[in-house]
Order: sequence, then C-alpha cells, then structure tokens
Amino acid sequence: MNPPLLPRNVTRIEREEPFHFSCHPGIVCFTDCCRQLELALTPYDVLRLKKACGLRSEAFLDRYVIIEQEEDETVPRFYLCMVDDGRASCVFVADSGCTVYQDRPGACRAYPLGRAVIRQADNAMDDFFVLLQESHCHGFREQQGQDAATYSKEQGLLIYNRFNDAVAVLLQHEQIRQGKQFSEQQREQFILALYNLDQFRTLLLAGQIPGATPFDETSREGLADDEALLLYAIDWLKNILFKN
Repeated sequence: MNPPLLPRNVTRIEREEPFHFSCHPGIVCFTDCCRQLELALTPYDVLRLKKACGLRSEAFLDRYVIIEQEEDETVPRFYLCMVDDGRASCVFVADSGCTVYQDRPGACRAYPLGRAVIRQADNAMDDFFVLLQESHCHGFREQQGQDAATYSKEQGLLIYNRFNDAVAVLLQHEQIRQGKQFSEQQREQFILALYNLDQFRTLLLAGQIPGATPFDETSREGLADDEALLLYAIDWLKNILFKN
C-alpha cells in the first residue's frame, strides 16, 4: 500500500533526518497547541489517562471522552473533551502547562512529529515519520537539534507505539480493508475491550466474556496489570471480530 498524500504543512522525514525544535514554558506560543484541536485518543492513551486521574475506565470515558462514528465507518473514534472557554482548550491544560504531563497522550508527546503505520501482508508494521509545521508554533525557531528517532525515545513514545501498532493490526485488518462493517454487538465489544478496560476485566474474571481464552490462577493475577490486559483484549478482539 502506498503512503497517503500529505497536506502542505506536513513533510515526510527520515528517522535520523535533523530538524530544529524545542517546546518550553518560556516560548511565546506555550500551550497554544493544547487549544483549538481535535485530540483523538488511542486505547493506550485512555489507559494512561484514566490511571492518572484515579478513575475507572467507564468513569473516565463518561467524564472526558466523546465517541463519534459516521455511518460508513467501521469503528468509532474517541476524542478528548475540550473546555468551552472560547478557545476549545484541552481539559488538562493550565497556564503552567499540562497537568497530566507524565501520562499525556501519544499525539501530544509526538508533536510536531507524526508517525504513520501500514500493516503488511505478514502483519508486520511498516512505519514512517512526518513533520508538522504549523504557523502558530515558534518551537521551530529554537536551536535545539532533533531527529525523529531520538525525539520519539526522549518523549517516551516507544511504549505508546508498541500498543498502537498492536491495535493497528485490528484497524487495518484485511476484512476491514475489504469493507467489513461491525454489528452493534461487535461495536460494543470493540469499545469494551479497548477503551473500557476495567469493565472488561470485571466481566472477564466473572466468566462473562464469550470466547475468552481459559486462564489459570497465575494468568488471572497477570491480568491485574492494565498493559497485560490490553494486549489480551486485542488478541481476544481479533478472534471475535474476524472469524473466518
């Protein structure tokens, strides 16, 4: 599959191709990128944010997330709520910066980079980086040298990429590429397993998840870890949604 066409202010860059960028409280546009935006959330974003907020998944979704889906879309999209302050500000931004900085979403960590992944026939993920240069951002006037590989590592993106790539195997499944549409039950299973993780765990341990892989006491204890549970949920969804 060929890489998609890119907007004018987005350019593809190689992993070690140098660019200049830095963001810090002293820069004139500090937190401008946290406003007037639509911030899509991945399952791993929600996992980290709900823990940072001390909330169960369902409470976090109810309080902070908007779920949208067009008729021709296979899966729903999840967006972080914005504050109605005339600037559509992120609910977690303050004058001093991000209040959940250690658990901020992957898109926030990556800015001004973007990373696209394309699933190959063998389920391997082919990725490439792009650089987003917006007119309001003064970070490019800073002299700090960067490259995509180093910047991604410094921003803690490697763990985010790992989980996002695992989900991409679902989202780019061949059946979806061929136009598969989910039933309402399958849509609810998608939301439950990937985004409502605490409820998924409750139902799983109660034996109420159909088609769940049997597990012993050791594996039951392992599923107390959110990251292990999310990987389990991804595998479960793949088996449930894409039966031959």
